[in-house]
Amino acid sequence: MTALFITGGALASLSGNAHAVDEDDGMRLPMLGDTSSGMISPSQERQLGQNWLRLYRSQVPTSSDPLIIDYLETLLNRLAAHSQLDNKQLDLVLVQNATMNAFAVPGGIIGVHTGLLTYAKTENQLSSVLAHELAHLSQRHYARQLEQEKKMSVPFYAAMLASLVLLASSGSQGGDVGMAALSATQAAALDARLRFSRQNEQEADRIGMQTMIQAGLDPYAASEMFEEMLRGVRYGRRPPEFLLTHPVTESRVADARNRAMHYPRKAYEDNPQFQLMRARIRVYSEETPQLAVRRLKGEVEGESAAPDASRYGLSLAYNLAGQHKEAMEALKPLLEQEPDNLTYQIMATDIEVANAQYPKALKTLTDLLEKNPDNHPLTIRYAEALMKSGDYQRCAEVLERYSRRRSTDDYVWYLLAEVNGLAGNILGVHEARAEYFILNGIYDRAQIQLRNALKLAQGSFHRTALLEERMKYVERMLQDRAFR
Repeated sequence: MTALFITGGALASLSGNAHAVDEDDGMRLPMLGDTSSGMISPSQERQLGQNWLRLYRSQVPTSSDPLIIDYLETLLNRLAAHSQLDNKQLDLVLVQNATMNAFAVPGGIIGVHTGLLTYAKTENQLSSVLAHELAHLSQRHYARQLEQEKKMSVPFYAAMLASLVLLASSGSQGGDVGMAALSATQAAALDARLRFSRQNEQEADRIGMQTMIQAGLDPYAASEMFEEMLRGVRYGRRPPEFLLTHPVTESRVADARNRAMHYPRKAYEDNPQFQLMRARIRVYSEETPQLAVRRLKGEVEGESAAPDASRYGLSLAYNLAGQHKEAMEALKPLLEQEPDNLTYQIMATDIEVANAQYPKALKTLTDLLEKNPDNHPLTIRYAEALMKSGDYQRCAEVLERYSRRRSTDDYVWYLLAEVNGLAGNILGVHEARAEYFILNGIYDRAQIQLRNALKLAQGSFHRTALLEERMKYVERMLQDRAFR
């Protein structure tokens, strides 16, 4: 799969959001989107971005791992707080793909391939990619490039976004190339236009490094990441995915290094949480849990650059392999070392749930949620444990409340539909499934669910009114089909 990088600039780069700001040299960038210019406005970008995300989810395998998602959202929020983005509202999509890639879609969509976390060796290196993409978005490079070409229009903009789904899904399992109705020649032509100008790349490099510095991260990490990419190319390996649309040259590496040299070189401690999430991805990337056990056991017993992460990964692999006793034994030294580490505590409850020790796991999760209310991984694990233990009513109540807080998370709606079915709440099943299908751009199936829900909601004026509004929305989306 080739997921390209779009962003507020030219549809193809590393990853992020969208809006225009002042540059350091005092030059004011053009504000696109006013009524006289006819350019795409930030609000239009937001709507197009959300529609694109739904289409993307319907075509490309994504991950709902709450621990990895929570880690990435926390990191992105940290970077966004120090970026030049006007609107710091971001939506993350975690793509199940081993390639080293990330992307940004105008309107606040950040895409990260799981392979990016295994390719980056430190959180600083990962951050350098994300900060660069946030810079593309904050400067609205995509909109500015199209404005220069005098071809900016909502339909054209939407078509360019749609091409990313085509290029991302073609060649992948389950990818439906025909959905975009674009010929190979058209796709190739669009691909050629999904490249930022050299000037935009330099600007994003510079602003991205400023974001890194202000966020307290290592400015040298960008050149280190670039050097890793070039090293892979030199030795004949297939270049990382984003190098295909985001070329890195020796001069660009030198520029990044020279820019970093304006700041004192010092040691930066790596975030242990990055290494733990990296271990999760490595375990899930193995063909079988048994192979992961064999590899990580060797690391724990031998040499490991991140011994705690290797041990954590071993515990996860054992648990996935059904060896629950061994999983807890592997985890025990980590819990003794850091008894308050949430990631380790969640791993312990995962083992207990897998071993059907529901009361013990639920007690721990309840206590942790009291100290960390609305924590995403804890809330999801609590709901999953309630469902597996057979407490469907309580699970539905938890997810119903959480769905209002996290209404764009398709996995929350998926779980809510499942537990409503187990609880015999058929109306709730149709309502939750409709929201799940809407978030995944499957509007025809959402329409079916809403019709069924309306039949069951007769007699409830308030519920019927809400369902009718959702039906109107789905009908509009079916008519518009912005990304045909």
